[in-house]
Amino acid sequence: MKGIVSYDAMETIRNTNEWLGATARAMGSYPAFALVPNPAFHLLSAWGRVTERSFSRMVLKPDWEIPSIVGEEGQDHIVYVEPEVKRAFGDLIHFRVARREPMPRKVLLVAPMSGHYATLMRSTVISLLPDCEVYVTDWHNARDIPVSEGKFDVEDYTSYLVDFIKHLGPDTNVIAVCQPAPLALAATAILAAENPKAQPRTLTLIGGPVDPDAAATEVTDFGNRITMGELEHLLIQSVGFKYRGAGRMVYPGLAQLSSFIAMNAESHSRAFINQIFAEARGTASEADKHNKFYDEYLAVMDMTAEFYLSTVERVFKNLEIAQNRFTVNGTPVNISKITDVAVMTVEGGNDDISAPGQCVAALDLCSGVPSEKKVQHLEPGAGHYGIFAGKSWRLNIRPLVLDFIDENAALPDSIKPKRRRKEGAKNPDCGIVNSMDDGKIAV
Repeated sequence: MKGIVSYDAMETIRNTNEWLGATARAMGSYPAFALVPNPAFHLLSAWGRVTERSFSRMVLKPDWEIPSIVGEEGQDHIVYVEPEVKRAFGDLIHFRVARREPMPRKVLLVAPMSGHYATLMRSTVISLLPDCEVYVTDWHNARDIPVSEGKFDVEDYTSYLVDFIKHLGPDTNVIAVCQPAPLALAATAILAAENPKAQPRTLTLIGGPVDPDAAATEVTDFGNRITMGELEHLLIQSVGFKYRGAGRMVYPGLAQLSSFIAMNAESHSRAFINQIFAEARGTASEADKHNKFYDEYLAVMDMTAEFYLSTVERVFKNLEIAQNRFTVNGTPVNISKITDVAVMTVEGGNDDISAPGQCVAALDLCSGVPSEKKVQHLEPGAGHYGIFAGKSWRLNIRPLVLDFIDENAALPDSIKPKRRRKEGAKNPDCGIVNSMDDGKIAV
């Protein structure tokens, strides 16, 4: 009962702020106040609009809003978001491009379950759609999943990935971003040992904590500093009576959002103050950069308690992936069993979430993969968001990833899609390294 009270208290605070914003917006824009030549009423209304929008977005799942794809013949092709596999804790969805033949590149984009919805990768999906057949793991908000559906931890997450890859077939190219990188590596190892014919063609790991101890960040410091008992006591709560998952133990999305904002409190505060003045001046718009970014950033989802706690304990504290000691349902997962899958890692030089060194550790773990099938890339100047959705991804990393997929595709060279890659420094052991110009986050 204590956990439910805490959860509902957070929801009450959010709801109250949304109501205060709506009230301020309505009062500040009341027609009679237009007769009073005082800018305070404009600021009150502007503050209300920004506040109401911000707090209302925290409980809404954003739409994908994928624009039409322009085909070679000049026609627009509408994109439909369709469930391919439906499961209790997450679906495999397909972005079907109408009136277009399936593309030779089949990509499974593994979205993180770290507090935001899979729609955080909207720009990544949009950038891949013209050249690929794109599938995405669409994880569900734990607060909406009834307790009767059971648990969901890192082993269940890994099993979901195994099932999704099996469903898509051996010509799949897996791209795992951030949190799921070590678990995607484990899922590939399970397939290599149990069903080699179902392995993906390539595995690209972007900014993931394969070995969190390889480079310290605030995230790893927090994980090492706090005990599991403290973590469970301070952060785990029971879903309130308002939602279908009432009684389920979760790590609330609002708690995660608070920690996200605290990491860059000054820049977020400045952004909101600037937006309030922009609203008051009439220069803000529905789809300006601020609203587009924060509509997604503020939309958070709850994680099951067992998933969050097992991630911290097994991936960050016990280093089970980094030390190749991970097990699923009691069966050891041996990453060295991967021999036929080409593996690429991508890191950002300024990544403060998964610092350089954490993700590239996967290549050492894949001791069974020939050196010519390993590739690593370090993007100078790029932050965490930039390596999968920002300027660095669009200009530099995406072409490299598509080249990597093409080079390992089971297609004759005469019909492989052609791409252009900038020349870069060669690493005799791991392919292309540091081949791009400086690229920073563009939000």
